[in-house]
Amino acid sequence: MRYLDLPIAILDAVTAAIGRAFSWLTLFMVLMTFVNVLLRYVFGLSVVAAHETVIYAFGIVMTGVGGWALLTDQHVRIDVFYGGMSARAKAIVNVGGTLLFLAPLLYVIASRSVDYVARSWKVREGSAEIAGLDYLYVLKSFILVFVVVLGLQAISFFLRNLRILVLGYDPAPPPRVEDVTVGDNPLTGQEKS
Repeated sequence: MRYLDLPIAILDAVTAAIGRAFSWLTLFMVLMTFVNVLLRYVFGLSVVAAHETVIYAFGIVMTGVGGWALLTDQHVRIDVFYGGMSARAKAIVNVGGTLLFLAPLLYVIASRSVDYVARSWKVREGSAEIAGLDYLYVLKSFILVFVVVLGLQAISFFLRNLRILVLGYDPAPPPRVEDVTVGDNPLTGQEKS
């Protein structure tokens, strides 16, 4: 099972790097929200494009960090029985869930979104608001980014759980979100030198 170590590590590193990059937009969202509040309540101005900028950033963050949420085990799970299961039982649930739910979901989202995004790009779709942003087509493209990012991590998640099924444990567990800081190496969790 050592032959799975490299692809899992590469996919995890890519997912972590993408997740970190997109997560920095949360700082931008906070700053833009502050600017919007300042403009509205101090200067009495309402700038539609500034409001939409926060909405765009939120959409980009939510679609860009889906894989990172799966990598760091921050995704939604109904944990009635799962928490008390053995590593192999959890791996069976994870493999089954990936094949029966996650993979079909990603397929449906991708297949339904390609034409939707293509039509938006064709007309260079913009905001419904007069003073809004003219880049709605770019925002809609992040639906496909979500599929790719989560799909890459789903492959790693599937391979990791296959390895657990065979070995009974994970020799190289993924990083936990509370253990990862901005300067850490996503493969080892150690500070870069």
